[in-house]
Amino acid sequence: MSGDVCVHSWSCSYYLALKKRWIPGSLSLTPHSLKFTAASTGEVLVGLPLASIVEVRKEASHFIFSAITVLERSCLKHWFGSLRPSRDVVFNVIEHFWRDLLLSQHVKATEVAPPAPTRGRELMGLMTSTQRHLEDAAKVLHHQGEQLDSVMKGLEKMESDLDVAGRLLTELESPSWWPFSSKLWKTPEEVKPRGAVSGASGEPCGKDEVVIQVPAVISRGAESRTQPGRLTVLVSALEIHGASAMLLHRFQRAEVDSVKVHSPYEVSICQRCTGKPDVAFRVLSARMPELIPVLEVRFSEKVEQLRDPTLLSSSRAASLARPAASGLMGCVVPTGGQEGRWPQPQKAQPLLPEDDAQKLTQVFTRSSLQ
Repeated sequence: MSGDVCVHSWSCSYYLALKKRWIPGSLSLTPHSLKFTAASTGEVLVGLPLASIVEVRKEASHFIFSAITVLERSCLKHWFGSLRPSRDVVFNVIEHFWRDLLLSQHVKATEVAPPAPTRGRELMGLMTSTQRHLEDAAKVLHHQGEQLDSVMKGLEKMESDLDVAGRLLTELESPSWWPFSSKLWKTPEEVKPRGAVSGASGEPCGKDEVVIQVPAVISRGAESRTQPGRLTVLVSALEIHGASAMLLHRFQRAEVDSVKVHSPYEVSICQRCTGKPDVAFRVLSARMPELIPVLEVRFSEKVEQLRDPTLLSSSRAASLARPAASGLMGCVVPTGGQEGRWPQPQKAQPLLPEDDAQKLTQVFTRSSLQ
């Protein structure tokens, strides 16, 4: 059902090649398809799945009017112009969802691809060379450990010599037999252990752990300008990064005043400020259904649903089905090209032949005994 949810729609014009004129209407984007509907008749003139798109580009018609072109595998090119609010905003959103779909298809293809027949021999050679390198590295590390032990002994001897020299200097500066000394004997200052000094002066190290991180399209406040970036949820904060991984803003957990869910793929995060404008960001992501449950747990009282909750639950179920399918023992291979059919599960081929597996077991047993 999540594939039918409209992520965004924009008013634009489509160039109809048969009539050689521009048709006004609206361009709608769902997580898996792109379609154009004519404003006058309500007819869907273009409806193409994102998986069939080869290229999305910014171009200009007659070198003046800005437009976006979409190229299909069949070499059919679609022109969209007069885009509102701007061409860059529409391009960033379409490109984000298209790239995310291509990435997920690439991951599934690599998981389904059958292993090569020589994979066992390659693994045997790789394991043997790795074992040799590990033995050489162990010898080098042992030698370096002996060198470090000798250095530590030398440092301890130097420290004891400096201790003795310090006591002698203290006695020479104020000897016990000198009658005019304010103190009959100066005792050397108590030396603090190194661990205590470093523990007292050292700052807490380490960064917040990352709970979840998703690529997104970011816009600030009421601005129509967007840019690709990412949203990171940490243990104690939220971070919004823009292009080139530049940090745009960091919300501490207590600073977030509201999280509004506009759709299963779009949220806005707001921090109210006294005496200055509020800090608000609008985040659109194809992986937002995975992020919204985390936000609901961390900001339960501050999350506000602006859409039908059933759409959100269906989108969340669909997004969770994708990683769950990749963890099955048998790979799922689609058998038909028609939409709406369930793929038929097939049994996964063994990764290694039986002979190679026995050889690997013997080698691992010998290395563990050594």
